[in-house]
Amino acid sequence: MKDIVWFSEVDKDDVTLVGGKGANLGELYKLDINIPNGFIITSQAYFNALKSAGTIDRIRGILYGLNVDNPLDLESRALACQREILNLNLDKSLENKVEKYYKKLSGSQDIFVAVRSSATAEDLPQASFAGQQSTFLNVRGKKELKSAILKAWASLFEARAIFYRTEKKFDHFKVRIALPIQKMVESEVSGVMFTIDPVTNNKDSIVIEAIYGLGELIVSGRMTPDHYEISKNNFSPIKKIIAKQDKQLIKGKKGNKLISIAKPYQQTQKLADEKIIQLAKIGKLIEKHYFFPQDIEWAYKDSTIYIVQTRPVTTLKTQKKEEKLVKSPVQTDKNKIILQGSPASPVIATGPVVIIKSPKELNKIQKGDLERTRNCLCCRYGKCY
Repeated sequence: MKDIVWFSEVDKDDVTLVGGKGANLGELYKLDINIPNGFIITSQAYFNALKSAGTIDRIRGILYGLNVDNPLDLESRALACQREILNLNLDKSLENKVEKYYKKLSGSQDIFVAVRSSATAEDLPQASFAGQQSTFLNVRGKKELKSAILKAWASLFEARAIFYRTEKKFDHFKVRIALPIQKMVESEVSGVMFTIDPVTNNKDSIVIEAIYGLGELIVSGRMTPDHYEISKNNFSPIKKIIAKQDKQLIKGKKGNKLISIAKPYQQTQKLADEKIIQLAKIGKLIEKHYFFPQDIEWAYKDSTIYIVQTRPVTTLKTQKKEEKLVKSPVQTDKNKIILQGSPASPVIATGPVVIIKSPKELNKIQKGDLERTRNCLCCRYGKCY
């Protein structure tokens, strides 16, 4: 098995080598979809690096006897696992290969890349590991790239990932990680697209959400995006909600930085109508290729739409079970809304709300509690609501 491959060398049959995200990037490349090019450090390279350094055995020892229902112990051991990986010395052969591929991707001078995480067990029928590992944006030069590689590998042992694998009874070392290294698009506008309504499961709708700047603000839930709904049949508009945006994330000299948006642009539509239709048509094409509704990340720069990644929508089964519960509550004086926002997962949950300000306060959370953090309301170790 190769340690590094180009996007053009892989497809949907290579999930064990390059993970779900990496395999999908290869598929999109072959489909002639406009994606930022790149290469993938394979899951085999990850496993060999840990095995040759004895890191696997040390992490097994750290996790021995762990009770994942003890948040403080879980967080402490997770950090210890991550330190083991961050302290790795990359094999010189692998390091030289990474540098060679990066130079070929860059051309005459070093370019900014995104280091993405692609687990080999993403979006299985019985479990979805997508979104549990870290992505690093605006990485430039071999020193930053090496650091980002180790950090991305280490993110496979964040507390929530350890908890989820334990709950789903997956061996921690049978779930491996590959790293797509992809050219950065310094987005003017970015967002997500669902080729099915993720809340109602309406298969005739395409839902697009958009913000100014880099997409990290929409993925993290820190900014409410524009919301566009388009007919999948004739691409006519169904609904359009323009959200106020007063800040955007851009690439700075020393990493990403948050800047203010001029007042005249704060309440303007992020993506022009013709670009919404163009994007929806791309989404329909990708769904047709996979024969399944897709969750797609996209970016827009210099009048060009780029598809950054795609994966299957994972909420369909859950929604089918809970569709009988989807009713608008009757609002009365005794039923006041104290907190609201855009839903990230179509789930109904009840329980005591506990406010935490950092991972150090996780011991406050008990099973069944609703956790209120800075950006979202979550069921303990679950999805954001």
